[in-house]
Amino acid sequence: MSQIPVEDQVAMTMNNDEIADATSESNPVDSCSDDFEFFTKIGLTKLQEPSLEHTIIKASFCTGIGDQSELAKKINIVAIHKNSHSSRSREARADSFQVFAKAVADKCGGDANLKYGWYGASRNEICEIVMHGFSWCNTAAGNRYSISLSPAKFAFDSVLSSEADENGLRHVLLCRVILGKQEVLTANSNQFHPTSPEFDSGVDDLSAPRKYIVWSVYMNTHILPSYVISIKTPCLIEGSQGFLEANTIKPNSKWEKKITRKQLIERMKEIAGHQAVAAIVDLFAKKKSLLRGQSLNFQLSIHNFLNKSTRMKVAAAAAAKAKQELQKAVDAEIGGL
Repeated sequence: MSQIPVEDQVAMTMNNDEIADATSESNPVDSCSDDFEFFTKIGLTKLQEPSLEHTIIKASFCTGIGDQSELAKKINIVAIHKNSHSSRSREARADSFQVFAKAVADKCGGDANLKYGWYGASRNEICEIVMHGFSWCNTAAGNRYSISLSPAKFAFDSVLSSEADENGLRHVLLCRVILGKQEVLTANSNQFHPTSPEFDSGVDDLSAPRKYIVWSVYMNTHILPSYVISIKTPCLIEGSQGFLEANTIKPNSKWEKKITRKQLIERMKEIAGHQAVAAIVDLFAKKKSLLRGQSLNFQLSIHNFLNKSTRMKVAAAAAAKAKQELQKAVDAEIGGL
């Protein structure tokens, strides 16, 4: 695929994350929106919904969350804002991104492995990223050593790492990413640079990536924030079977029947996930063990108390008997006089 200027490419083919030209025709923008003043005042421009650019970004996001699922149908895209790199610093970062993209392409035989990736965070954090770039202290980054982004086809992962604002809206960044040659990183890795100059970024799985990992040393040269998607979602929880609406889990006839302890645990795993249930069971086991320990200590205390009381009674009885024997001996001695 021939190189096209980064910000002139916004459509995604979800099978391979390739980028096609979607801004060859005029795409009107709306820079005046009172509802999103926090974005427009930092230089973001709101895309008008009939535009081709808006349509492509919306379709890409919907595909990334599974546009045929019932839950996806309840997610409403409220607005899409574009980072036009209007300030000098942002324009410089965009130019720097292209320079590094060319350098990585030259190193990798002509392919910089450019992709789009999703990044979910709070509204304030996204504003900070757009204005000043990524930072190791970004709360949604995962750790201080790297930035993790979700591939185009896993937009839902970024939704879960986002935070609802005071209006109930969540916001996710769509970023252009230079991946180059990737190396596999283990979970919670503290690696903050490639193991050798051969590599340019990290990934959780080369054959089926779920996370693009960009080290902190490259986070503002290899990641370029391009769009902010603002959405309204139902209340979500993560379960072993995927993502469920918390407010749709209601009792039914299955719950009215008596079930075994094993069936209850399996049902809880389906709803809350294996890790959550394991944590609950472990906590319950610890509390039960503690209670058993406390009960045993109490029983031992009673036992010790009873043993002490019994010993005292036995001693008192022996003393009384000895006193009786002594009295008999004294009486006998007196009688013999």
